[in-house]
Amino acid sequence: MPTAVSPLASASLLVAVIGAGASGLVAARELRREGHRVVVFERGDQVGGTWIYSPKVESDLLGTNPDRAVVHSSLYQSLRTNLPRELMGFQDYPFVKREGDGRDGRRFPGHKEVLMYLQDFATEFGINELVRFETEVVSAKLVEGGKWKLTSKGRSGDRVEEIYDALVVCNGHYTQPRIADIPGIKVWPGKQMHSHNYRTPDRFQDQVVVVIGYGPSAVDIYIEVSGVAKEVHVAARSVADDKLGKLPGFKNVWLHSMIDSVHEDGRVVFNDGNAVYADVILHCTGYEHYFPFLETNGAVTVDDHCVEPLYKHVFPPALTPSLSFVGIPVKNVPFLMAELQSKWIAGILSNRIALPSKEEMMEDVKALYSSLETSGTPKRFAHHLAEGQQLPYNNWLAAQCGVPPVGEWRPKMYMAAAEGRALQPSTYRDNWEHDDLVLEAQKDFSRYL
Repeated sequence: MPTAVSPLASASLLVAVIGAGASGLVAARELRREGHRVVVFERGDQVGGTWIYSPKVESDLLGTNPDRAVVHSSLYQSLRTNLPRELMGFQDYPFVKREGDGRDGRRFPGHKEVLMYLQDFATEFGINELVRFETEVVSAKLVEGGKWKLTSKGRSGDRVEEIYDALVVCNGHYTQPRIADIPGIKVWPGKQMHSHNYRTPDRFQDQVVVVIGYGPSAVDIYIEVSGVAKEVHVAARSVADDKLGKLPGFKNVWLHSMIDSVHEDGRVVFNDGNAVYADVILHCTGYEHYFPFLETNGAVTVDDHCVEPLYKHVFPPALTPSLSFVGIPVKNVPFLMAELQSKWIAGILSNRIALPSKEEMMEDVKALYSSLETSGTPKRFAHHLAEGQQLPYNNWLAAQCGVPPVGEWRPKMYMAAAEGRALQPSTYRDNWEHDDLVLEAQKDFSRYL
């Protein structure tokens, strides 16, 4: 049975939210709805987080130099959502088509439309007034009484120290590149870059390019690069042998197993035995969870892409309820999940919702790790919601918050988009054939519009 929450919780707390992307915006709204006082720290000059496009790239295109000037945008110029717009909104603020200059009414809109949606959301719910723009949290340190001392640096460069009752981390995970470990890479003479610094395909004109990765962004990028490159070779971790070889529908794209090694003469050798002489290796290999500001005395660590330990991917048991994370899980509908996580956090901080004991939460975390080990799943997938887990997780959060369960059309639409992406990677966004699910979504939205 759940136990009472920490005595730190009270009717109204002063809460710091780090980040004004989608997760930070909805967290701020839910916290204020619950009666908390909220300050949002945002190092950029506008809301939107990862959905703010910048043509700038970093001086170190691989993103491994710690002294590089960091560019926080990871969007490529042509990016469109890989989920239908019906899945890209918050429950009570649907992402519906709007008229106006610069609006993108497509079912899978471009990144600018998502940014405009988030800007509309912030305006609608008065979130902008809570945000300190161009303000970076330099450190967040646990102090006496379970509170947090935040040191921030604003436009002037002066540092400010403040005490908060609780901290909600919403800084996203699309800034610190994750790089493939390739035997021989130190002597390989070609160029390398990470998709974090990919904007347009121009730099790959007439080159032989090896793309590492087979996720949605990797697929978008190799399709786009194939239009200018001499050859594109895609190295994928988990692809059936019968799928390897020349990709149907492309004149110059081959699918391989993962890279085995690279060599001083420029060769890239794949596990399937094939080899190419390549000019560029493009890492579409995802990102690391990165919290350089967070000081927890070892209570929270990041190991092999796993933030641990986190109860239900949100609360570190030793520091509940004063520290929480929003938006950690992947393989889920991100905005909806962030909304439900935020409702849960806000209710717990106001003492309206109870958490289990710290011991029970740790047992739950250990059970997750045990299930991964039993199934042979690497720890780096601890925050992946496997097929069939998306709806139960979201509905568990909804039940904790006392709100209606998630519409069953959502996971159906999610899977329909995934299937379309797998079967028609070049055209699935413009060949949507599931109008029945759109009608279900519109019916669901009608209570809010």
